[in-house]
Amino acid sequence: MPASLILFCLPCAGASATMYLRWRRLLPSWITVQPVELPGRGSRLGELAQESYASLIESLCDELIPRLPEQYAFFGHSMGALLAYGITQSLSARKLLLPATLLVSGCAAPNRQDGERYSKIQGEAAFIADLRKQGGTPEAVFDNPELLAMTLDLLAIDYRVCGSFRHAQRPPLSIPIHVFGGRADEIEASKLDDWQLAGTQAFSLNWFDGGHFFLRQSEEAFLSILVQRLAESLNGVPCEAHATA
Repeated sequence: MPASLILFCLPCAGASATMYLRWRRLLPSWITVQPVELPGRGSRLGELAQESYASLIESLCDELIPRLPEQYAFFGHSMGALLAYGITQSLSARKLLLPATLLVSGCAAPNRQDGERYSKIQGEAAFIADLRKQGGTPEAVFDNPELLAMTLDLLAIDYRVCGSFRHAQRPPLSIPIHVFGGRADEIEASKLDDWQLAGTQAFSLNWFDGGHFFLRQSEEAFLSILVQRLAESLNGVPCEAHATA
């Protein structure tokens, strides 16, 4: 069994830390799942949500630094992947202990981000259409006007966060980067493959059946590979340059 590790998980746009709670009973005991709550949602609902990517990254980094153990990793899905990357870059710039690995899913590489995509989505109808296209929102949310309004407000804020991201040339991270994608997602393979430019160590790209939320649609297969990648990173075992699940 690998040494114990804390897996900090960053949520996707419009979501809270609760999206990862079920992983606590699905992942092996040596992995402690620690969902990261963002301001303005969930247990931090009373706080002001931040709309600037750069400000949110520095704020989250400041909050996480006192909590970082000797062995940890970051996972993020969609917007969460972009946040996990930014936090890791901030830790690197501060010359602090980096995660054992960076795990990202359903997100184009930093150099392939399209900020205009988010600014083009305006109005309630457009946000609802985008939610339905992504396929990760329970139907009960659409049936509850109050819950839907809260979700749309949060989604609008998170899209402004994503839209404010600006790619800058930074030193590649000296840690493994493992990427996960859905075969039916609209993100092109080349945009996921470019994550290897963000690091200098091991890189892998795994594909799963499903759309943008393949991590739910192919949960068992996805979590199996996730655990494998974490174990490889802790044990220093090299992985394939590309792999398919």
